[in-house]
Amino acid sequence: MHDARVLVVDDSAAMRALFCDVLEQSKNVRVVGTAANAAEARDQIGELMPNVITLDVEMPGMSGIEFLEEIMTGGSPLPIVMLSSLTQSGTDTSLKAFELGAVECFPKPLKATPEQFAKTVGKLGKIVLAAANSNVRDRPRHKGLKAAAEDTFSCNGTIAAFSTSMGGVDALSDVLSHYPKNCPPTIIVLQTEPAVAQAFITRANKTFACNVAEAADGAALTPGTVYIASDPARHVVVEPSTPPVLRLVDREPVEGFRPSATLLFGTIARAKLPAIGAVLTGMGEDGAKGLKLLRDAGCRTLAQDRNTATVPQAPAAAVAAGAVESEMKLDDLAAAVLSACKAE
Repeated sequence: MHDARVLVVDDSAAMRALFCDVLEQSKNVRVVGTAANAAEARDQIGELMPNVITLDVEMPGMSGIEFLEEIMTGGSPLPIVMLSSLTQSGTDTSLKAFELGAVECFPKPLKATPEQFAKTVGKLGKIVLAAANSNVRDRPRHKGLKAAAEDTFSCNGTIAAFSTSMGGVDALSDVLSHYPKNCPPTIIVLQTEPAVAQAFITRANKTFACNVAEAADGAALTPGTVYIASDPARHVVVEPSTPPVLRLVDREPVEGFRPSATLLFGTIARAKLPAIGAVLTGMGEDGAKGLKLLRDAGCRTLAQDRNTATVPQAPAAAVAAGAVESEMKLDDLAAAVLSACKAE
């Protein structure tokens, strides 16, 4: 893993100073420059050669989104962490940023207690370091995704379970574009801001053939629905039943994560339910130990190919744990999941 060389781009001098201070306190992160607008940033990129940029959405002149598109469609794309509010327009902007290739969208803690503020900005250093070591330059870009054609897909009772974080919105968009209307019962742990997850759910239901919903306590895992779990206050687990049922539980974070993919995978394994699990792009090691439990229980286990995952940390951790049967690119992974869940 190499160090992060960060260019901070924000029209507010106060916010530039704040984020510079936070990042300079982070291990293996160095701020190499700052810019107040796109024009200044453009000059700084060529001179300072940063390997990651934090970019404000709202700037005078060229907006952050416009500048993001310029960077990502140019000859030398860079990892970008967007900084935006979590208003309705902010979450919609975040989805647009993900579509354009942003690695992560980080919420500006504008209305927070000092404790909440410190906790929120404390995450930024880890996010920036992961972004600097991402595969933004090499990953394929998926544009114009459409819903899968209607077919006669019939499920065989196998549950699909995924985990993902940084880069996850883009990865899930790719996977769900292959899902038919009567898709396998699916539960996904998506580590992102709940408001962003909700905006993704809304957009997914307008784009893809399957139904996408927020994970809810007591929801039955039946064909045709994909459940997204992103509430940082509760874990999601699977309770054996006919059909299996989701439960949201209050419990301390598991190895720093809530909801925990490892806990989700582990409950599926202990219930001895037929399942296929996969760890997609993401930061950290959440899901690795749980996926190993699934594999030991005889379930199929996959990981997104580390060379094409936006952030390869999570898939790499799963491989290192001996949890992965096969690494696959997203198109192949989606096909493998559907094949494992399809009735003969």
